[in-house]
Amino acid sequence: MCVTEKIKARSATIGGQSINTMQTKTFSILPVLFAMTVGAWMPSSASFAASHPAAKSAAAKSAAQKKPSANKKAVAAANALPPLAAQTALADNPPALPAKAWLLMDFDSGEVLASANADEALPPASLTKMMTSYLVEQALGSGKLKPTDLVSVSQNAWCRGSGTESCMYLPLNSQATVIDILRGIIIQSGNDASKAIAEHMAGSEEGFAKLMNAEAQRLGMTHTHFVNPTGLPDPAHKSSARDLAILARAIIRDSANYYALYAERDFKYNGIKQGNRNALLYTDPSVDGLKTGHTQEAGYCLVTSSKRNDMRLISVILNTHSAQARADQTRTLLGWGFSSFEKASPIQPNTTVAQAKLSFGKADTVGAGLGAPWLLTVPRGQQVQTQVALNPGLEAPVAKGTVIGKVVATANGKPMGEAPLVAQADVERAGLLLRAWQHLTQLFGK
Repeated sequence: MCVTEKIKARSATIGGQSINTMQTKTFSILPVLFAMTVGAWMPSSASFAASHPAAKSAAAKSAAQKKPSANKKAVAAANALPPLAAQTALADNPPALPAKAWLLMDFDSGEVLASANADEALPPASLTKMMTSYLVEQALGSGKLKPTDLVSVSQNAWCRGSGTESCMYLPLNSQATVIDILRGIIIQSGNDASKAIAEHMAGSEEGFAKLMNAEAQRLGMTHTHFVNPTGLPDPAHKSSARDLAILARAIIRDSANYYALYAERDFKYNGIKQGNRNALLYTDPSVDGLKTGHTQEAGYCLVTSSKRNDMRLISVILNTHSAQARADQTRTLLGWGFSSFEKASPIQPNTTVAQAKLSFGKADTVGAGLGAPWLLTVPRGQQVQTQVALNPGLEAPVAKGTVIGKVVATANGKPMGEAPLVAQADVERAGLLLRAWQHLTQLFGK
């Protein structure tokens, strides 16, 4: 099916490079419904399919998916899991979602607002590619890669056009720029793009998987093990809802120069235009990423980020029964989150909240306060309480800004987050005679 859209090309700068982006101005309702129902747009250029065998199967698959039969819908509904109730929730009335695992995280604090089976290691399918793209983005940020660097397409990376996997359709033995490869990973979910960049950066998929696992460990993804850069099935290839939310948060936080790619709705390469499989990008203007995934083993998966006013939430749906279901469940989860929580600042910066006792200093105490603004996501209408915990045994000298404790926030008895407390002033170490006197007073308890 040919998607009817009016597109305007514009030039954007990403990572210091001038890059052509495609901005959708108007589009018919049919592609939106198609994306929501099928969850993917496959290449549809008849002229390309006539001369490229790799695209023929994709075009045939797209044609077969144009009008899913009522029988297929009935089968998908029959395969739906029973609703999975929240096991943790920081506000009342969280939804129950028919998936194997799900989670909602506050981006600013990293707090999990609600979840079910958050730490169960499950097949992540193409959600794996978030780590692949993250490593590329970090290499671009550090200068190890440049957007214009050329990546070669080996026999192993080349997509043979079987119609059973997602492809960017990079020609065999061709070369593509790193920025095009990155788009192919994020927007088109290209297995060929993922394999090619893995070989470019680490020599092999296996070598790249070692980089992936090292980065997962650094980020605190404790229930994750990667075997490949694509998410193609392997018994040892696993991740959890919590870990994938941690990874999504890292992408948004650390890849600011490239995060806009996750919101792009389509990308044309090698004569083939493919749409982003994240149906929410077409229906919810607050959604700006991140990634879909699907294999028979993993079911339908979706990691989403949505920002409304000053609140950004990250949702994860793992192993539900259809592309429509993962989109609907994400809408439900985000809707509950935005309606149930609000932002609050329990303590203002540059405010002294406690006096910490010091030994062997020219002053006996030092003020403790926040070193940076502290913005929490808390249940609507609930009062926030704070409790200060100062480090014991503090000794001078202490420099201004040194962490000397923490403050913990709770609402309705549930922890909502914490922030470090820092020294509000420099305190020099006392002279020898004063320190001797302080030793004596400590010894005799005076």
